[in-house]
Amino acid sequence: MKKSDREIMEILEAFDVTGCAHSAAQLAGVDPKTVRRYVGARDEGRPVDAPVQRPKLLDPFLPKVEELVEASEGTVRADVVHERLAAMGFTGDERTTRRAVAQVKATYADGHRRQYRPWITEPGLWLQFDWGSGPIVFGPDGRPRPTLLFCAWLAWSRFRVVIPTWDRRLGTLLTCLDTMLRRVGGAPTYALTDNEKTVTVEHVAGVPVRHPMIVAAGRHYGLTVHTCIPFDPESKGGSEATVRIAKADLVPTRANLRSGYNSFAELAEACEAFCEKVNNRVHRETNRVPAEALLVEQRRLHPLPDAPFTAALGETRSVNADQTIRFGSVRYSTPPGLVGREVWVRTDGEELVITAPLEAGLTEVARHRLSTPGNPRIDLSHYPDHPQQPDGSPKPPQPKGRSSEEKAFLALGPGAHSWLVEAAAVGAARVRSKMTAALELAALVGVGPVDAALGVAAAAGRFAEDDLLAIVTHRANGASITALVVADEDHSVQPGTSAWARFGTRPDVDGQEF
Repeated sequence: MKKSDREIMEILEAFDVTGCAHSAAQLAGVDPKTVRRYVGARDEGRPVDAPVQRPKLLDPFLPKVEELVEASEGTVRADVVHERLAAMGFTGDERTTRRAVAQVKATYADGHRRQYRPWITEPGLWLQFDWGSGPIVFGPDGRPRPTLLFCAWLAWSRFRVVIPTWDRRLGTLLTCLDTMLRRVGGAPTYALTDNEKTVTVEHVAGVPVRHPMIVAAGRHYGLTVHTCIPFDPESKGGSEATVRIAKADLVPTRANLRSGYNSFAELAEACEAFCEKVNNRVHRETNRVPAEALLVEQRRLHPLPDAPFTAALGETRSVNADQTIRFGSVRYSTPPGLVGREVWVRTDGEELVITAPLEAGLTEVARHRLSTPGNPRIDLSHYPDHPQQPDGSPKPPQPKGRSSEEKAFLALGPGAHSWLVEAAAVGAARVRSKMTAALELAALVGVGPVDAALGVAAAAGRFAEDDLLAIVTHRANGASITALVVADEDHSVQPGTSAWARFGTRPDVDGQEF
């Protein structure tokens, strides 16, 4: 039975007084062997209340267990170890082996535990970037397709930049790098990222061989690109955290209750809103606002060249007056505002990517499916002010008053706009005089009733001289317009001709006509 702390202290005190184990045992009322055990543990510097280590059945096989755990780097299963020990003559059960293997694995882990050191950052020194999977968005061809999120951050200020893309090829990477560097206002000394083929071509004896194009881009911007340890995302935890936070906020899930995106432009706006939010709130680790800390870090950033690095962006093309460029004898449309400017085009599988230098840096402005001569690729959304609808039908005219009378009439409200458009479409006579009459009527009964009556007249096709006054009077008497009757062949005040159907016939005796 284990002694209490008070009993142990009395045993040791009795031995210190008598100096003899038998005498101390008589004073404390215990066996002399118990006195010798506690005194021996105290003299050896061991805890006196430590459990007694007795010989175990597994002790002769313990070196073999340690050997197996060491050879497997702490991953061997206990049942495999038990089979090996049983073949060597071990007669214990598997539970004993499992306890021993667990203890040896714990000891092995303590001796091989990875050491972590807080990253001591310095302004203008490190930049990290990585890629993350984005939401599903409708592509240029109208089919849903996955997107990617380019996530970058400055290690000292914690300033984050998230840019949505369609792919992660070298041209797209260089475009995102240019946009990100111009958004932060300079280039740091180092950039840390993963070992992708766009950055590291291969490893020779553990040494990463850089892609020559990424080296040239780093030389152009004045930064050196480094990569983390292969298959070790913990060596770039900052960018991993940025990707995780961006995906948690931007990718629609049940947790964030975010709905899907209808277009790529909507995803780009959401990314800008996300960056605006995270860069203007206090960071938990630094207790600073990243946007304010960036102003301090910009003093240590290298200035950027005026021209972007475009060696991997493809061929240059000039945007024509019709907002198109020609590639492979095929015309491809571009967004507004690029007429006369130079853009870069490159092929990405079965698509053509168009990149342009904007104020925010290099930006992918359009993406089309490759076509053949005679079949141009025109995105109708690139022509918002064109007189045709996206389906090819003409847009309805937009009334715009030029004279004082026209402006006064259109100022009555949307009913006046509808009346003018419909009256012009059906070729109504004396439109101007009827507009003047509507203004005079509005001065008598008010603008609201007249504008509502004009809307009813436009919907019903009533453009005669006294139709507007009749509708105003009809509504003033409390009548509803729910049963709107459109003037057509089915609704007419002309008497019918059914009474003349029997003209020239007479019934016979049996009631039959002849």
